[in-house]
Amino acid sequence: MATDRIFVDYIAEQLGLGARLTHKKMFGEYALYLDEKVVAFACDNSLFIKPTEAATELAPDLPQRPPYPGAKDYPVADELLDDGDELRRLIIATANLLPAPKPKLKKTAKKVAKQATKKATRKPKG
Repeated sequence: MATDRIFVDYIAEQLGLGARLTHKKMFGEYALYLDEKVVAFACDNSLFIKPTEAATELAPDLPQRPPYPGAKDYPVADELLDDGDELRRLIIATANLLPAPKPKLKKTAKKVAKQATKKATRKPKG
């Protein structure tokens, strides 16, 4: 079952983080980003927090299950959805523990890198 956009909008409203919180739709579900770091997933209208020490310390009693088939277990924060302060604290603490996103290469840089890789892997003629 795909996640409703209304559910993602509700999460964003509860968190109250403004433009710091973004999301991308993926395969009918959503990845939630805080300051460009993936901090949670909205799958089947449930909120799955990225497993970090923050979830262990701040919300140790959250149930855990995989957000999608083949995934490891993630803390499910559905019981925190109506407590914006607790949810915000958990999301911010999770983001603080995650590494900064890798800088994205511009298209021209990607093209140059791809050409360099092709040249390096070519077999010599003759």
